[in-house]
Amino acid sequence: MELVIVIGILLIALWVFTGLLKVVRATMRIAILIALVLLVVFIVSVGPQTLWEQIQPWLPGFAPGNSQ
Repeated sequence: MELVIVIGILLIALWVFTGLLKVVRATMRIAILIALVLLVVFIVSVGPQTLWEQIQPWLPGFAPGNSQ
């Protein structure tokens, strides 16, 4: 009976570990993709100020000097 419980616990642990590994891999892919996009953008000579000016209209209620 104890062997069945141990095998069940190991299977559940393997299942959880596999799920966490998938999440970490997906997160790393996204992080690398964002880094590559930013690298290309900066190589093309688009500075941070230009990017910030383009992003600001997408952020509701976030204007320069807007303190809430």
